[in-house]
Amino acid sequence: MLNNIILASKSKVRKDILEKNNISCNVEPSNVDEDMVKESLLNERASPEIISKNLAELKANKVSAKNYEQIVLGADSVIDLEGELISKPQDRKEALLILKKLNGKEHHLISSVCISKNGSMIWNYTDKAKLKMKDFTEKELEDYLAKISDSALFAYNVYQIEGEGRKLFSDINGDENTIMGLPIQKIKEYLKEIR
Repeated sequence: MLNNIILASKSKVRKDILEKNNISCNVEPSNVDEDMVKESLLNERASPEIISKNLAELKANKVSAKNYEQIVLGADSVIDLEGELISKPQDRKEALLILKKLNGKEHHLISSVCISKNGSMIWNYTDKAKLKMKDFTEKELEDYLAKISDSALFAYNVYQIEGEGRKLFSDINGDENTIMGLPIQKIKEYLKEIR
């Protein structure tokens, strides 16, 4: 299995997942303007899944174009709430609004990955997990947010499934690595093929 890649993301969680699976990586963030891309795709009525796929590909291709013959992994995760795209919060006020939107409802967390070489995509995969949030009062949601550090809050959307965020849900269907942003099994299967 090919076990040394470039990760086009500054996500510590994604790097940790790769390393736990014996895939060493150099981190080189893509610095793609995600908000601009999302806005453009939303204007074209793109689904959250298409947006996630496009962002993963853009990130991988951008970093890959500067790293000849290297394998580059780009990734993106979004929340799909009944067709509405929900992105990472910019501040705590927005985080609370997102939690209030998700409160008591079912939503999908979509994680897309793209592997590129020489500036072009050579493989991609998208996985979905379905989560059902319990019903909380606004005060309970505020108390939950008070326990979450800024770095965790802005890195993981509004919940950390491997930490405090698990308590928010009555039902979780899907791969935990997908929820954390990297469907690692499929990545490993692909990297085995390309050696």
